Amino acid sequence: MNKLGFARKEKVQQFMSVTGASEKVAIQTVKTKDWHLEGALEAFYSQEHIKEATEKNPWEVLFNKYKDPNVDMIMADGISNLCNDLQVNPDDIVMLVLAWEMRAETMCEFSKQEFIGGVESLEIDSMEKFKKKIPILRSQLKDEDTFRDIYNFAFDWAKEKGQKSLALETGIALWQLLFAEFKWPLVDQWCQFIQERHSKAISRDLWLQLLEFARTVDSTLSNYDAEGAWPWLLDEFVEYLIETGACAEKSDE
Repeated sequence: MNKLGFARKEKVQQFMSVTGASEKVAIQTVKTKDWHLEGALEAFYSQEHIKEATEKNPWEVLFNKYKDPNVDMIMADGISNLCNDLQVNPDDIVMLVLAWEMRAETMCEFSKQEFIGGVESLEIDSMEKFKKKIPILRSQLKDEDTFRDIYNFAFDWAKEKGQKSLALETGIALWQLLFAEFKWPLVDQWCQFIQERHSKAISRDLWLQLLEFARTVDSTLSNYDAEGAWPWLLDEFVEYLIETGACAEKSDE
């Protein structure tokens, strides 16, 4: 600063006093604005200060890369761009696992708090680490309790805001995604049945009970208990399987 004239030195000192910036940053910023203090202060707060802050916060850098230009959230386009960078399909089940990890409230949306809290919790501070985390996220589906948690989470995550039930088409798409991972052999028959015989929104009780049915009743219905406390729609599904010949009717023993 000794090489600066008195007037310029005074402006640098004022800049440092107002912003708390280092002498080097102060000189560079004021100099780029032709030594106009007001313009330098405006540039610092609109660009330089923000840049300096985000460089120290890698999670915010990731968020800002994908956030919507109009709202402080990552929306569908941002999630699509994230999927491209991660080299995964947007409808890959691993994106549901990621939403579960981030405690996302709504499908195709990440709030700033959800996203930054999620990547920080997952110890992701770069795209390279993000990519390496994908197989780990996917592997969690192999744990029965974790799969159940993700399955249960999907209902509230996917239903429309303000609704108590899940849209039929959305439910079917999620069932096909989740039960393909679970390897439930009757998922195609279930989706066909629910479209033909129900054609209504999916209740939470049906959503939860179907997983229990898939877990406990074998694909031949040999251990199905007609007197069990299943929702009536699942009892109808069993009748449908027998009617269509998908499963042979149990013999009375």
